[in-house]
Amino acid sequence: MSNDIVTLVQKQKDFFCHAVADNAVAWEKESQFAIQAFQKNEFLSKTALNNPTSAQNAIINVAAIGITLNPASKLAYLVPRDGGVCLDISYMGLLHIAQQSGSIMWGQCKLVHESDQYQNMGLDKAPDHKYNSFSDRGDVIGGYCTVKTVDGDYLTEEMSLAEIKKVESTSKSKNGPWKTFWEEMARKTVVKRASKYWPKVDRLDRAIHYLNEDTGEGLVNNDERSVELIVDAESLIINIMKSKGKTEEQLFEWLSSSFKRNINSFDDMTDDEKQFIARKLEAKA
Repeated sequence: MSNDIVTLVQKQKDFFCHAVADNAVAWEKESQFAIQAFQKNEFLSKTALNNPTSAQNAIINVAAIGITLNPASKLAYLVPRDGGVCLDISYMGLLHIAQQSGSIMWGQCKLVHESDQYQNMGLDKAPDHKYNSFSDRGDVIGGYCTVKTVDGDYLTEEMSLAEIKKVESTSKSKNGPWKTFWEEMARKTVVKRASKYWPKVDRLDRAIHYLNEDTGEGLVNNDERSVELIVDAESLIINIMKSKGKTEEQLFEWLSSSFKRNINSFDDMTDDEKQFIARKLEAKA
């Protein structure tokens, strides 16, 4: 079986090399990582031999998305799922892609537990999160993803446990990785939602689309937002800013500074950006 797996992987060389999105992802190394993954997991190996097309697609996606299978990096893995082999990208892998492709400078995603001390410090500041790593921190109550933009500002997206659970309950993979790797999936869910507010890059979009569609991590209703929409986000933003003594001109100056582009009216913002700002202002109102 070992020789069959080596042959299967080596047959993908031309497909892999033609699909490479990041030259740092080299066939010589990734093919060996793939072979090692198959040889260490008999069930994965059998799945690949029984469904070679899925194994081929997974290996090609390593190149097309531009992610490494190096187990030391913990960015991506070949895993058996629904009778086939798929490329599973971790939440760290998504942050890595965003950083390598220039969307962000760096980022982190953490879960917040009952005994933690967590405080949101504002739209353009990193949150204050204190906890004892070596004690019982209690149950998870939520999670957040903080990234530093190329301009040096911070963006933080938060999700409560209820919001994470809502994504889990409507996910096509709720009986798969959500059961066996809940914390990993929770972090990945927060990162996916946070990425909506970062500068768009094709590699990250491809990675998230692949996870949602090809690996079954998306939602049954294909609506990734999974939270209730604020019906009139524009009015809410204006009213909260007025209550703080800010003029409409000051509002758009602040929005321009926050998103690092000229915003002269709400027409210059996406619906996701309006929801993001409205939720943040509402939480602090």
